[in-house]
Amino acid sequence: MSTVATKLLTAEEFWASPLNGKHRELVAGEVVETMPTGGLHAVVAGHLIEQLRSWARSGDRGAVGPEAGFILARDPDVVRAPDVFFVSKSRFPPAGIPEAFWPIAPDLAVEVISPSEAAEEVHDKVLEYLDAGTPTVWVIYPRSQEVVIHTPDRLARTLGKNEILQDAKVLPGFRCAVAELFR
Repeated sequence: MSTVATKLLTAEEFWASPLNGKHRELVAGEVVETMPTGGLHAVVAGHLIEQLRSWARSGDRGAVGPEAGFILARDPDVVRAPDVFFVSKSRFPPAGIPEAFWPIAPDLAVEVISPSEAAEEVHDKVLEYLDAGTPTVWVIYPRSQEVVIHTPDRLARTLGKNEILQDAKVLPGFRCAVAELFR
């Protein structure tokens, strides 16, 4: 019995592929499609984006946004699109913010968990970001109103709704009450 090898895509081929209206990422060279986000997911991500953008603009610190593609690995290529990201201005590519995928890992990657996401899938994403050089990954759980902070040392810290979300190294001066994300 013979098997047919699947052609693995590069990040550039993935960028040029036709859109089909679904959320897609490139994982080990293969396209993975996911469901669109639900209302609570989008509102929580939006609240965080508001907070981060206000902070970033106040000091011309960098770019904040939703779901931009980041090339996290090559051969096979991995392109992930965090629900929220921050990239420090000092790390922008020489040509500025790219029109296509960012060729670097974000300084902050945030995943807002939807009911359809499996724990293993979330864990894999966190490790991909960290292995690519992202210094902090926040995983937000809307149902329990918690944020789990992951760092390269593989330690995780959970913040409840009565705590303050901050990161002095990656986001100097940024502070946001966890409860504010769920208002």
